[in-house]
Amino acid sequence: MKKHEQIQRIRKTAIFAVIRADSSEQLIDVAIALKEGGCDIVEVTMTTPNALSVIDKTVAKLGDEVLVGVGSVLDAETARSAILSGAEFVVGPVINLGVIETARRYDKVVVPGAYTPTEALNAYVAGADFVKIFPAEVGGPAYIKAIKSPLPRFRSCPLVGLTLIRLLTSSKPARTRSA
Repeated sequence: MKKHEQIQRIRKTAIFAVIRADSSEQLIDVAIALKEGGCDIVEVTMTTPNALSVIDKTVAKLGDEVLVGVGSVLDAETARSAILSGAEFVVGPVINLGVIETARRYDKVVVPGAYTPTEALNAYVAGADFVKIFPAEVGGPAYIKAIKSPLPRFRSCPLVGLTLIRLLTSSKPARTRSA
């Protein structure tokens, strides 16, 4: 799938699951269940044991049915390893120019994290396809709106951790959900 198609898919779906776990044993089954539930974009964090293997096996099992990416990427070497394992997008909690450059070299979507307007603009200028407002829970929707007001062209991706109870009691669904 071409990068512009991945960007369109992310924008259209507007929700992707962040898989973070202490064990990787059942994560492929989790990705399958998410797909069956309508979530076809999955981010496997590098904090998960055997994350690269999970990415590889998920891509092998589901192919283009699920857009699989990697999260919690802190350096270019990890980004490259994940891309070679099949990750179609790279997400980081911070701006790392090496990660952005690596993702761009491999023509993959890159989503660095930022919190301030300066960080968001720096990520955008460096080549980010989306900017993850992290942690979005701290400022909430009003903060994200305030950042986007002077920076209308950049694509933001707020990340909030949702528990099942918060999900069921929320009147507005989040654009990105952490599972």
